[in-house]
Amino acid sequence: MPSPIRAVVFDLDGLMFNTEEIFDRTGIELMRRRGGEMTSELRSQMMGRRPHEAFAIMIETMNLDDSVEYLMAESEEIFVNGLETHLAPMPGLYEVLEQIDRRAIPKAVATSSPRDYMEGILGRFDLLQRFTLTLTAEDVTHGKPHPEIYLQAAQRLQITPAEMLVFEDSQAGTQAAAAAGSVVVSVPHEHSRSHDFTSATHIAESLHDPYVLEMIDGV
Repeated sequence: MPSPIRAVVFDLDGLMFNTEEIFDRTGIELMRRRGGEMTSELRSQMMGRRPHEAFAIMIETMNLDDSVEYLMAESEEIFVNGLETHLAPMPGLYEVLEQIDRRAIPKAVATSSPRDYMEGILGRFDLLQRFTLTLTAEDVTHGKPHPEIYLQAAQRLQITPAEMLVFEDSQAGTQAAAAAGSVVVSVPHEHSRSHDFTSATHIAESLHDPYVLEMIDGV
């Protein structure tokens, strides 16, 4: 018999907010400046990973001479400009958060992004204080698809991984949550639809998906 869900954990980028769209615009501009192209294969390899790991993949794949640190600094400048004009919550986010609140169960964020970035994004929408726990790139030794961040989340929430419902949008994140033993609902978007989500418990069209709402109602 399945374990009852006692907490819900959200990825951040591409799941709660449309930041993957802004990351994509950033990657396209980075490669344009170097006479290259941001391919769908490179995009998929980078998505869901910690920044230094993602840019190391870009350097290796595209045979760039830049350092990881240089690319990260240049990328941040482009990305911050994009946030000002394009950042928005993903469809259904507020409805799902409110539904979870009505059930009075803990919510957490587990992201591969740095803490200052996560706090800045959530702070723009006054959401930071609504989460019991937040885990970021600095809190783990191994990034997604390694399960460490979700194992830590379960431990800190004082539940088993099987009692945790995880929302993810990428292959790396889905594999991490599944490897931890969690219930995983993947919500692909324009930039991750080609990913392998076979390890997910369910693949949803959006956070508005009836399956998602029914699952939370059953908690």
